[in-house]
Amino acid sequence: MTRDALDLPATPVRRVVIAGGGTAGWMAAAAISKILGRQLEITLVESEQIGTVGVGEATIPPLVTFHRLMEIDEREFMAATQGAIKLGILFENWRDIGHRYFHSFGTTGRDHWTAGFQHFWLRGRERGLASDYADYNVESVAARERRFAHLPKMGMNYAYHFDASLYGKFMRQIAEQHGTRRVEGKIADVLLHEDTGCIRSLRLESGDVIEGDLFIDCTGFRALLIDKALGVGFEDWSHWLFNDSAQAVQTAAVEDAAPYTSAIAEEAGWQWRIPLQRRVGNGIVYSSRHMDDGRAREIFEGSLRGEQTSRMLQIRFRPGRREHSWYRNCIALGLAGSFIEPLESTTIHLIQRGITRLMQCFPKVLTAVDIEEYNRQMAEELVHVRDFVVLHYALTDRRDTAYWRACHEMTLPPSLQHRIDLFRETGIVFHQPNELFAENSWIQVMMGQGNMPKQHHPTADLMGDEELARFLNAAREHAARTAAQLPSHQAYLDRWCPATTQR
Repeated sequence: MTRDALDLPATPVRRVVIAGGGTAGWMAAAAISKILGRQLEITLVESEQIGTVGVGEATIPPLVTFHRLMEIDEREFMAATQGAIKLGILFENWRDIGHRYFHSFGTTGRDHWTAGFQHFWLRGRERGLASDYADYNVESVAARERRFAHLPKMGMNYAYHFDASLYGKFMRQIAEQHGTRRVEGKIADVLLHEDTGCIRSLRLESGDVIEGDLFIDCTGFRALLIDKALGVGFEDWSHWLFNDSAQAVQTAAVEDAAPYTSAIAEEAGWQWRIPLQRRVGNGIVYSSRHMDDGRAREIFEGSLRGEQTSRMLQIRFRPGRREHSWYRNCIALGLAGSFIEPLESTTIHLIQRGITRLMQCFPKVLTAVDIEEYNRQMAEELVHVRDFVVLHYALTDRRDTAYWRACHEMTLPPSLQHRIDLFRETGIVFHQPNELFAENSWIQVMMGQGNMPKQHHPTADLMGDEELARFLNAAREHAARTAAQLPSHQAYLDRWCPATTQR
């Protein structure tokens, strides 16, 4: 595909305009300005009159890597955003009412090159030699005991809980330190080049005009550039992901912060609980086809702990993705480009991946091959994330409401159905290039949701009972011993990065 096939301008990319602030906009501004700020003119347009969704406060480990690449001081960042540690997600009532399991970060046990640890665990379970699968994972044991500390050689895999609004402000400081110019104002119109159809400029309600060569749409669900101006279509995934509504509120902390997110399944959706240093982020995600707002609020408010410290936020959304993440000279980041509900804390990660990919293929001059490759990689990752989130609904024993019966009866994406069938029949999982969730994540969720393999790999049969018991016990004792040496999560936060800001 040639540049002419997309009518792309042949002029160098010198001016980058970011439409919208919030987490997506200021993350993009910080990364682009820090790396390429000396070569580019970077402008971010936002209005204080337009609020941000700002409820995504739980993250996953790749953000730790992103921050290191950005040379962000972790203690400073956590103190500024009321940050806490996340070692995984506790799922309650998903497989069935009263059942719980933990999806942790990191690895479990020790693999053989022919077979993953789960095969040895499965044989040990058959022989009465194995305890719960989570007992063999350091992060799971530490989370259960509410402990954390940084260990040498990345001995603990972790992510963050933080205040999303404070995070946006923190990234704004970095962006402005490296030359990003912020313009206050609402976007009144998006002006296009008549010859190429690319975006030429943004006209603000004040009458000011902001011209650019490359535009990044961070206007959230409004998608003012990618949708309203350029008309890029949206691929709807609501036939797999039923939830289309959410309510969120902050409450004062009533206990020490747990180092994990809680995801509690309800009659037509689920609730999140995200502990920070001084407060807790709470929300309920649900399907308006199966439960109205009043019933959702009744369930939600009845479960809250502590005094409410913010107004109740009502959110509507449509799960799915843009047909193109990058179209002509516009890239959609965050909610403007896709939305997969926050069950596995992937919203900020997908922003980060969009930024990282942009930085790796940042154009001197726009070319169709760059755009095509960016879109291919983003589309593949979004499908992987979608399948992993749908997995939680596809595998459940719940039939107590119409919502859960519909989840059980839906036809799954073939890519996901294959993974489920393969694991059920053989205990085998696989990891595709650039896929976010590693084998151990698929294993923990599939077994946690009740998809137990019918067989294990024959390599596990090479050990006799005594040798297998020693092998399993060593992994379990290592996890228990490591966790026992750690301080409490709250004590570590209080000593290492006490919050310096109020929301």
